Amino acid sequence: MNSKKNISELLLKNGIRPSVQRIAVLSYLHSHYTHPTVDVIYSDLSPEMPTLSRTTIYNTLKLFSESGIVKCITIDEHHQHFDGNINPHAHFICHNCGTIEDIFYDSTEKFNFPQNPNLHIERSEIFYYGLCKKCYNI
Repeated sequence: MNSKKNISELLLKNGIRPSVQRIAVLSYLHSHYTHPTVDVIYSDLSPEMPTLSRTTIYNTLKLFSESGIVKCITIDEHHQHFDGNINPHAHFICHNCGTIEDIFYDSTEKFNFPQNPNLHIERSEIFYYGLCKKCYNI
């Protein structure tokens, strides 16, 4: 999915005009599975794109998140990370170093959500917290 053509097609399919910046940001997310922040994406892309700004990246990610082609992972009110993998999965967050890792599960697995006819659940977020392998072995 990392070719510029495929990225452009995905953007168009979701009603988003492909620009050089949008293609670069989405390509970055599809090739970096580290759940980067706006600052990390900016630091990595700006040397090759000197006119790129943090504001452009933030607005692009907001647009992508609203259209459902990326996930915004809000750990707390000060930390937003972005995930290009929109397939069902959970996240593990190391409370020592802050690493975020994907945890995949069988998408056909059913979770026992409370049954309430007054609610229509559209999505859920599952987070596990603990120590990653690196921090656990210290």
